[in-house]
Formats: sequence, structure tokens, C-alpha cells
Amino acid sequence: MPKITILLLPLLLYGGFARAQGYYTEKDVDKKALKPFEEAKGHLNAGRFPEAQEALEKALQKAPAFIDARLMYADLLLQSKAYEQSKAEFEQAIALAPGYAPLAYFFLAQACFELQQYEAAVEALQNYLGSGKARGSRKEEAGRLLANASFAAGAVKNPVPFEARNLGPAINTPNPEYLPSLSADGLFLAYTSRVDGKNEDIFYSRREAGEWLPGQPLEALNTAGNDSSPSISANGKAMVFARSGQSGNFDLYFSAQQNGAWTEPQRLPAPISTGAWESQPSLSANGRELYFVSDRPGGQGRLDIWLSLLQEDGSWGAPLNLGPTINTPLNEQAPFIHPDGQSLFFMSKGHPGMGQYDLFLSRRQPDGSWGTPQNLGYPINTANNEGALIVSLDGKTAFFDTDQPGPTGARQEMGNADLFTFELHPDVRPRPATYLKAIVRDAETKRPLRAALGLTTLKNGASFASGESDEKGEFLLVLPVGEDYALNVSREGYLFHSENFALTEAAAFTDPFLLEIELSPIPPAGAAPPAASRPVVLRNVFFETASAALRPESTTELNRLKSLLDENPGLHIRINGHTDDVGAEADNQRLSEARAKAVYDFLIAAGIDAARLSYKGFGESRPIASNSTEAGRQQNRRTEFEVAR
Repeated sequence: MPKITILLLPLLLYGGFARAQGYYTEKDVDKKALKPFEEAKGHLNAGRFPEAQEALEKALQKAPAFIDARLMYADLLLQSKAYEQSKAEFEQAIALAPGYAPLAYFFLAQACFELQQYEAAVEALQNYLGSGKARGSRKEEAGRLLANASFAAGAVKNPVPFEARNLGPAINTPNPEYLPSLSADGLFLAYTSRVDGKNEDIFYSRREAGEWLPGQPLEALNTAGNDSSPSISANGKAMVFARSGQSGNFDLYFSAQQNGAWTEPQRLPAPISTGAWESQPSLSANGRELYFVSDRPGGQGRLDIWLSLLQEDGSWGAPLNLGPTINTPLNEQAPFIHPDGQSLFFMSKGHPGMGQYDLFLSRRQPDGSWGTPQNLGYPINTANNEGALIVSLDGKTAFFDTDQPGPTGARQEMGNADLFTFELHPDVRPRPATYLKAIVRDAETKRPLRAALGLTTLKNGASFASGESDEKGEFLLVLPVGEDYALNVSREGYLFHSENFALTEAAAFTDPFLLEIELSPIPPAGAAPPAASRPVVLRNVFFETASAALRPESTTELNRLKSLLDENPGLHIRINGHTDDVGAEADNQRLSEARAKAVYDFLIAAGIDAARLSYKGFGESRPIASNSTEAGRQQNRRTEFEVAR
């Protein structure tokens, strides 16, 4: 994704202005000055800008107060990016007669803005907009520039904490590197590199001992055309990326790792990939949302951010434009949805900023809408292009590409960006998240198992993520802080396994959860349970305090247990109740038995034959952890089931 800045300013705006007192216009200038002025017009119309500049300089030498020539000269300097000289010429022309050419204030403001003299740009724009001469698209353009200059003036006075560190020569090369993506565990980095001046390839690097290994092309995904803007899945084993087609436009493709190798990329069909330009995908951590950039019809501007939702059949739904809160008449690019599922980072030319592309954050509101984008601030954003920012799970560590100083310390040319990392200041941090990394095995043979995964939010039982462990039995799921989650791991012919992750009260980043999960095979009807079979703890069955009343959050887990019994009609189980050692032993015994019976009663009410069920309370007699700590006591307060004959 090249970043190109195009400055569109008209030439020859100043010839033929009305007569005014105290200076010369084209109508009353000395012929010795008029002749080179007319020559300059011809040169400009023919695109001979150096010759035009020379002719205008001759005209101004003969008639320094020739305002039409000075305005044209200032405009030519502005388009040549000689901003300091252009500013001086516009100021001199305006000094001759402030009301003669109000548009000169607008172009003066552009020169001031490029010189990062933002307060001077604000003053010039206020003069232009207050003249009553601003019209149409020029008025709109001036309004946008005023918003940018006003923001930039305040931002420079109030810088945010920012200390960027170049990722170094293992990643950054003389070629541009941009559009990074990071796996949830922070160990796998993918990015785009322009390897031969025009061809884009996907590169990757692994982090070992805190250092990035030299980046390598991801040969399985790269072609002779452009392959770019990778978005890695949370587990690092799948990727959505962009590939150029025969039409020259980009489409989105998907590939996943199987047995350690990347599959042949598959084009995501319509309504994702169309005849329009689709690129820069961002796949949500739970795999259910796909953000991307497109110039398809129905947007707010040329390049907009769109969102598609994963359907129950595994297809992607019709993309939705994120609307005018996010998208503007100018370009928005490089969306990144943080694993918290609420924080959307993106780059934009249309929201008030420092000029060029700036980085912004919008937070998803409780009703699902997006909040007003927040500029990440100066000096994260500068007068240069900043783009494609991603943030790690902890919400603190950011990676982005920018044409800031490169590995050698020299400022990079436009489009020759490098990858940097920095600590994101607190005002724009997303909600932290952690992850669960686990391996599933057969409890008897210890061999890895493919198993189905289901992660739900406890407060409402809504599905948050689903999937399957891979051929090695491994899986990774992201857990945003601020919710309590229930995990269920199941496979046909096995008892299920459940886990609980209480993250509602977590105030900071939580260390990842690393688990080894063993599933016990279901024995044939009437057979004794195998020696390796252990009781299955129902970690998402909850009771009111000192009571056997089931809490509503228990329903999802209990329904899973019912489904297991329905799917295995020969399975008989006993429900066991346990407590910690707080309180009288007799009271604990009664409470444990009452809680076991509550689960027993739930299953009978759900239609399970009572002949297949039994229950027993063990009180405080079978602890699985120390009762000297609250964490241990919490483990001991449990309900479980085991296979019975």
C-alpha cells in the first residue's frame, strides 16, 4: 500500500483582477514588466515551470508592486514546494492590498501549514473564510485545513508521551516495510515489503529471546504479483491478506496452516472480493469480524473502512460501511481491531490532524455504534505519513509504520516507511486482553486430540468464540479483560472439560493461561470407568452464597451436561458436591449434598432418566487444593460428575 501525497493547487488564478489603488495590476503595469509576465503565462500553460519562474522574476524586478505577477510567482513557488519563499511572496502581495485577492490568504495558509506554522495558518484561513469570497469546494477545503491547523497548533503545545524505537535491521531494510500484523502471543510478526521498487511481498519474523529474527518472505503466499497487508489470526496459524488480480485491483485471500504448511490461498468470494479494490484486512481476535478497505460504491469517500460478519455457515456476510463517524469524503485506511473487540485504530486524511495520514482511535459504544475518532496526538502523528498501527494484547505496546527516521538515522523518502514500536500513552490504550494457550490430549494414551472449543460470556451465555484444536491438539483463544468466560472442550466419544476465567474485576493485563487438558474416553455401557478416568469438575456451575440455589450463569454448563447424556444414552453419572473447610463440618456436608442434588434435580427436570443419575455430598473431606488461601478454598468449593456403572 503506497502512501502518496498529491498537492492540487490551481495555476494562473491571479491574472485580470480589478484595478486597485497603490499597486500595479496587469491592466496598468509598465509594458517592460508586462512582456515577461505574458511570457510566464505561456510557459505555465505549456508546463515549462522553470522558464515561467524566471520570467516572473524578471517582471518583478522591473515592477516590484506588480501584484498579479507576485501572486502568480507565489503560487508557482507553492506548487514547487518552496514553502518559505512562497509564504514571503504571498505576505508581500497581501501587504500591497489586503483585500485585493482573498484567495491569497488560503494559499498563504497552505504554505504556513507545510512549514508547520500552524497558528499563522489559522489566522490566514480565518481571513479567507471571513472575506465572504470563499465558495464551494474551495470553502470546504479551507474548512478542513482550518480544522487541521487548529488541531495541530494545540497538539504541538500539548505533546503526548512518545518514544519510538525502530525494529532494527532484522526487520527494516532499504526497502519500505509497512502494514504489520502480530499474533496474540506476540511471537509472530507479518508485514509487507516492497522488494523491487514496485512488487509487494509478505514477510514474517519470529521473536526469540526478546529479539526479532531476520525477516523472511512467506514464499507459500507470495506470487509474481502484489501480495500484501497480512492480518494474522490470533493463534498465528491463519491469515487474510490482499493480492492483486488481473484487473489491477486487489482482492482478499485466506490461507491457514495445516501440518505446519500454509494451504493454497483461496480468494474470499463476493460479497467480500468484488470488481472494486479490497485490501488491508483486519481479522478480529475471535475470528468473527473482518474489517477491510474498499473503494466499492456506497461509501462516504473513495477509500472507506467496511465490516463483514462471519455467518453460521462459515461464509462472510454482506459488508457494512462503518458510516460517516469513521469514514470521511477523504481516505481512511489500515483498520486494526484490537483483541478487546472495542478499539478500532485506523489512518485517515479526513479527520482533523497534523496533515497527511494521521492515526486515530474509535471505541465501540454499548449500542454497537462507533464513537468519535480520537487523534492519537503529537508526536505520534506528525506532518509526515503515519500508518498501519497495531497494538499488542496488553494495550500498551504499539507497532506502526511511518516515514520517521530509519535504521541509519536518515529520514526516509515518502513511501519508504520503516516499522517502529512504542509504548502507547494511557489516554488511547485499548482494554487489555490475555490469552489461553492449551493442548488437548487423550487421558489414557496421552496422544493429541482434535477437539471442539466453545467460549461463552458467563453473564448472558452468548457465544464469544469457537473453533477446534489443531492436529497437535493445540489451540489459542483471546480473552479480553472485563468479562467472565466459560470454556468447553469436547470431542465425540469423550467426556467434556470446562474452565472458568473470571476477568470482570481484572484491572490490568493478566498473564496468559497455559493449560494441558485431558479428555477421558466414555466407557462402553456397563463397563467400569478406566483407571485414568477422573471426575469432571463443572467449573461453570455456581450457587448463591451458603446456599444450594443455582445461579443463572450455571445454565449453559448444565445444558452441556444434559447434551452429553442425550448423545450417550448408555452413560450413567454421579454428581458430587464438595466444600472448603470454613464452618462446621456437618454444615458443609449438608451443603455439599444439597448442591449435588440441585444439579441432579436440574437434569431430571430437563428430561434425563433418574435411573442414569445419582448424587453424593462429600463436604470438606476431599480437598484438591490448600484451604489456607482463598484461591485454594475456591477450588475446593466445586461440583463435579464422574462415570458410574
